[in-house]
Amino acid sequence: MKFKNQTSVSEFLLVGLTDDPELQPLIFNLFLFIYLVTILGNLLIILAISSDSHLHTPMYFFLSNLSLTDICISTSTIPKMLVNIQTEDQRISYTGCFSQICFVLVFGCLENCLLLVMAYDRYVAICHPLRYTVIMHPRLCVLLVLLSLLLSIVHGLLHSLAALPLSFCTNVEIPHFFCELAQIIKLACSDTFINALLIYSAGNTFFGVPLIGIIFSYVKIVCCILRMPSVGGRYKAFSTCGSHLFVVSFFYGTGFGVYLSSTFSNSSNKNAMASVMYIVIPQVMNPFIYSLRNKEMKTALRRLITWKPFIC
Repeated sequence: MKFKNQTSVSEFLLVGLTDDPELQPLIFNLFLFIYLVTILGNLLIILAISSDSHLHTPMYFFLSNLSLTDICISTSTIPKMLVNIQTEDQRISYTGCFSQICFVLVFGCLENCLLLVMAYDRYVAICHPLRYTVIMHPRLCVLLVLLSLLLSIVHGLLHSLAALPLSFCTNVEIPHFFCELAQIIKLACSDTFINALLIYSAGNTFFGVPLIGIIFSYVKIVCCILRMPSVGGRYKAFSTCGSHLFVVSFFYGTGFGVYLSSTFSNSSNKNAMASVMYIVIPQVMNPFIYSLRNKEMKTALRRLITWKPFIC
């Protein structure tokens, strides 16, 4: 009975966060504002780092790559949602949907890997300060970013290509504002055992391993800081990794919230709202976290806004 209504699908329907027409203008303006702030904030971070020679260090190199990743992951989801609301057309093509799935997975995994690399950078800086410039060589930094990108592409293609052979029934409505892999699998009429297995195995590998690496790095960092004799040295060491620790907590905290929401709630609207907290909010908050809690970034942004680097 499950395969009776199976048909060839050329497009899907993105239901969005709500089907209430009165709320659509509010959602459009809110997400347009969030998207513009995300792009502007992360672009300012990238420009400030590239224009200030004092920030040409491994930590800020990784931060600029994180900002670029935030721009990419937001651009993968929000513009299509805005176009659908503006045109009152919920359709997304089959190719566009699977492309969106791939991009979201790639940039989501890349953000995980970059957070791990940044945690390793802080570990070396605090626990091995005398060898920091030797260990964190520019070539190693570039290699770590390229390796993170390669692993992320493999992760995205693995899930996307595995989902391509799936057959879909006449119901092609996705109760979400973007094409999420889990929602696509739920719509499939064919056997999804391999896809479910990939989600749990590859997902735990590509997202669990970076989290374990981050926790291990911070355990070593805390142990190293507690052995420091002076209170001033402890405070300075904690302050160098405070912003990163806050971003990590926010990123994985919202991700864990999405997992709990999808596990214990059958409401598609609640799951979609939970995904907003994971796929939208961290990307708009990261520039504020790094700029408000970092004196060097504040100085660089002030110089950038007043055009001092270009005047000099």
